[in-house]
Amino acid sequence: MPIVDLNDANFDEMTETHELVVLDFWAPWCGPCRAFAPIFEAAAARHPDILIGRIDTESETTLAKQFEIFSVPMIIAAKAGTMVYARPGALSDEKLEVLVAELRKT
Repeated sequence: MPIVDLNDANFDEMTETHELVVLDFWAPWCGPCRAFAPIFEAAAARHPDILIGRIDTESETTLAKQFEIFSVPMIIAAKAGTMVYARPGALSDEKLEVLVAELRKT
């Protein structure tokens, strides 16, 4: 599954219909966000069964406030509707794969 651009209108529906979710809160002006984008896109291609979504904090201010995003990029992961990971900063490809592997554990 390609990366899904999430917004206030589709966020609940998309996140509630997927067991595993990895989100990237980003901003167009953010250099590290732009550098992380290809890594995140590659992960989406490798893991089509996981919702890999991004939220533009500049245009989706309601979601940014809801998740108390003060720094971008901010990576958040959830399993069965429960947030299990939330940290600012881009991840390397290897660290993103470790996060996905941890999400897959029962």
